[in-house]
Amino acid sequence: MENLTPTARKFILHWGEMGARWGINRTMAQIHAYLYVSEGPRHAEDICAALGVARSNVSNSLRELQNWGVVKVVHLPGDRRDHFETLKDVFEMFRVIAAERKKREVDPTLALLRDCIAHADGRNASDAYTRQRLEELQGFFTLSASWFDKMSQMPAARLKKAMKLGDKVFALLGLGND
Repeated sequence: MENLTPTARKFILHWGEMGARWGINRTMAQIHAYLYVSEGPRHAEDICAALGVARSNVSNSLRELQNWGVVKVVHLPGDRRDHFETLKDVFEMFRVIAAERKKREVDPTLALLRDCIAHADGRNASDAYTRQRLEELQGFFTLSASWFDKMSQMPAARLKKAMKLGDKVFALLGLGND
């Protein structure tokens, strides 16, 4: 990370640490951060040199970032190499990440909850209690997924406006600063 500014280096290292806490590979998160603060698309060798990461690790991480939908391949005139860039719109980037997490985490959990509820033995008191708890959890996940689906259909500019309405919504609900 020798050719990076101290600010970029600090951000990239932090983003890698946060990625690890979010269950994302540290190197993958660092590559994402590097592309985010890069002014233009970067090829894999640039990434390897900037972050001091092995080429195979960069290739695997770039592939996974593409699978997540936050990095895409860009071709530059006169250069046969693949270059990579990430989404620069923060709201769009987080929408894509949230949608991928929903697909990977929430949707399978909802499917499992439906299956468990359908197969619970209503004649068994313990299973009836378990079913009741799972139905409550399913209700929460269903409501959250529905809200997310509606929010994710909004263009980024409208989503930003909706989020800025937060204080007004809290005040309307009587949850203002007390």
